[in-house]
Amino acid sequence: MYMTDPVRASHTPDSQLRPQGVVVYQSKRFQIVQFEENKKGSPVRLREVIEHPGSVVIIPLIEGDRICLIANRRPAVGATLLELPAGTLDRPEELEQAARRELSEETGYAALTVRPIGSYWMSPGILCERMHVFVAEGLSAGPQALEPGEDITLNVVSWSDAIAMCLDGRIEDAKTIASLLMFDAIRRNT
Repeated sequence: MYMTDPVRASHTPDSQLRPQGVVVYQSKRFQIVQFEENKKGSPVRLREVIEHPGSVVIIPLIEGDRICLIANRRPAVGATLLELPAGTLDRPEELEQAARRELSEETGYAALTVRPIGSYWMSPGILCERMHVFVAEGLSAGPQALEPGEDITLNVVSWSDAIAMCLDGRIEDAKTIASLLMFDAIRRNT
């Protein structure tokens, strides 16, 4: 019972809801596009959207009903957050390949199996980033391959502790909360 819909995995915006726009900012990982929004009965207004290639988040399952979270320094919010390993897609890159790459880079783990369980929009009010969720099993440890500037430490916790941390506020990262609760629901229903 997986929630992956291959039609939703690659998304093309509806040109009525999201017309072509002008790139007003370009960076290595995303761009900002500005366009005119025309709603019936409303004045035309300018909208900005962050176009992002999408990302993967991985739930690394370790024998004995444990998972590997990472403590990741996040300058944007001025905090170190407990998260699942995740990262931006390198284009062109298959989703499973990206999941395996990010798992290895951030945790050092290699997985025998990596399977998709679903996907969701990260912040659809301003961002067109689709997050693809994977479960990794049959893990073998290896060295991390962190990118310059990354400061990541591993935190292995029990499954029940991870779910409790989502509910009591110790985990504050939305992708981690959504992904863990999604997989928890799948586990309970299979």
